[in-house]
Amino acid sequence: MQSPEPSSSSPVLLNIGGKKYATTVETLTQREPDSMLAAMFSGRHTLPQHPTTGKGMVFVDRDGKHFRHVLNWLRDGAIPVLSESDYQQLLREAEYYQLLGLADYINERLGWKKADNSEAELTRKDVIKCIQAQRVRFRGVNLSGLDLSKLDLSEVDFSYACIKNTDFSCANLYKAKFGVEALSSSFQNANLRECEFVGANLQESILDGANLRSANLQDASLTRCSFIETDLHSAHLQTANLTQANLRGANLEAANLKGAKLSGTNLQDANLQRAYLREVDLRDTQLTGAKLGGANLLGAIR
Repeated sequence: MQSPEPSSSSPVLLNIGGKKYATTVETLTQREPDSMLAAMFSGRHTLPQHPTTGKGMVFVDRDGKHFRHVLNWLRDGAIPVLSESDYQQLLREAEYYQLLGLADYINERLGWKKADNSEAELTRKDVIKCIQAQRVRFRGVNLSGLDLSKLDLSEVDFSYACIKNTDFSCANLYKAKFGVEALSSSFQNANLRECEFVGANLQESILDGANLRSANLQDASLTRCSFIETDLHSAHLQTANLTQANLRGANLEAANLKGAKLSGTNLQDANLQRAYLREVDLRDTQLTGAKLGGANLLGAIR
């Protein structure tokens, strides 16, 4: 059920992580009409209310310390001089609310310069603009070296994209589709559930703590990748190259590893219950403390 469309002068009461603010719909929607805040108060969405804040107060689960600067920016387009650490904290809030103008302003104040990354075709700001569209594709685009952490990139098509040294940590990549080049990238604590990496090259990438449930990594090059405590339940890893990969404490229950290369692979304390391990060579694989109950080891070399 949609909220009734408010008038521009309607008062708004906000609870930002426990700190209370009062403003108007006009303030939240006029300066940056493409932001998350503008979308929230456009009347198209039901707004989240905290059960203890009372009727009409909108709750947002963010740190409320810097939200006063967000409001001042939306009111008059300026913020006071802050310390570098405070600017960096405010920048995170600006990016969360998708306030691109405020993010640019902070970056100018900090005097940040574009990283020496001349090969990248887009910036983080460009990517944020793109993911506001209904259908998102980065097929064949060079995104090498970009910081795309914490963004909602669910169901995005990265086929044939080059994403070397790209930071996707804590990003939502549910059902995303990746192409062939993703070397040395970080997917730490990212949501990669049901994503597709068929034949992709992720050598030396970091995927610690990521959710890769039911992900398809068939034929992928995963040499020297780190999957520490990663959830790979029911993942497809047929004929994947996991040489010298670190899967210590990973959950590989019911995963399909038929024909996978596991030379020098660390599977200490990993959960391999009901895993499909047919035709794999385990002679040089570290399995101390691994759980193998119900695993299919037909044709495996031990």
